[in-house]
Amino acid sequence: MKDLTVSPVDRQNILNNKSAIESIQVYLGITGMMFQEEYRYTRQQVAEFYSVDNSTIDRYLSSHGEELRHNGYVNLKGKDLKVFKDQFGWMLKEGSKAPQLGVFNFRSFLNLGMLLTESEKAKALRSAILDIVIDTINQRLGGSTKFINQRDEDYLVAIAREPIYRKEFTSALNDFLDMGNYKYAIYTDAIYNVIFKENSKEYKKILKLEEKENPRDTMYSEVLRLIASFEIGIADAMKTKYSEIGRKLHPSELDNLIEEFSKNRFWIPQIEDARSKMASRDYCFRDVIHDRIAPYISHLGQDEYARFLGEKSKNLIERVIEDPELLDVFKRLKER
Repeated sequence: MKDLTVSPVDRQNILNNKSAIESIQVYLGITGMMFQEEYRYTRQQVAEFYSVDNSTIDRYLSSHGEELRHNGYVNLKGKDLKVFKDQFGWMLKEGSKAPQLGVFNFRSFLNLGMLLTESEKAKALRSAILDIVIDTINQRLGGSTKFINQRDEDYLVAIAREPIYRKEFTSALNDFLDMGNYKYAIYTDAIYNVIFKENSKEYKKILKLEEKENPRDTMYSEVLRLIASFEIGIADAMKTKYSEIGRKLHPSELDNLIEEFSKNRFWIPQIEDARSKMASRDYCFRDVIHDRIAPYISHLGQDEYARFLGEKSKNLIERVIEDPELLDVFKRLKER
């Protein structure tokens, strides 16, 4: 089980998951003081909920202040404080005359609960949070995250164009490389290794894909586009090299060509972006780690959750029903 007390990535992933936060709030059944369109809680109220003293809260505000402020903890002062006291001064146990007052919103309240090691109540809450997050994702996806990539509205565009670029690459291998038919698998893996440091077999093992399942059906649109760019780029480079030497390339020559091609500074930010998206999304949504690109794992933003779990995200069948012109793309995917 993930240890939220030591993992800022896991904490932020949960706090950025709007659906999960709403489910957790329903589970806890606590509201607070509605102020500026959010429920607010004073330091004293939070301390009482977690059964710790105020000095403990202060210590975490000092050690994790930036994270807690990022997730909604604020010091009310000036006009905001006056309005807050006008509304809720009668129920404040602290800070009634202070020039500022620290208050938590629900996200920062949960954030603190993910950090507190002194509180048994916080420990129980962390366990419940992890269960709720899993249940929320499963309910949205019907229990499987294998094809969560296909819920992105950009996925169909990427996968629809993929055969065109793929054909250019395989044709170049056929026309310009002196090697047997296994070259198609070998050099597909060579491109995979450049981009995300895994071959097809390793990728399928990590995602627990069946033997006949196509890895590209589970890849995110950004990764697919980068693979396509590499494939047509390598195809053009092979054609140029073939014209220069007047014969088909040997495997070692293509190996060198791919290595030099991948070192072009143009590719560096694109490769790093693809690795970051694959590593971070698979860690969060699929609960898997690609060991070789694990350093690229970071938390997902709220826009990422909306993209794959929000109202605009839909599975392929839903998109086909809404747009029958997508049926040919869908049929081709099913025939793989």
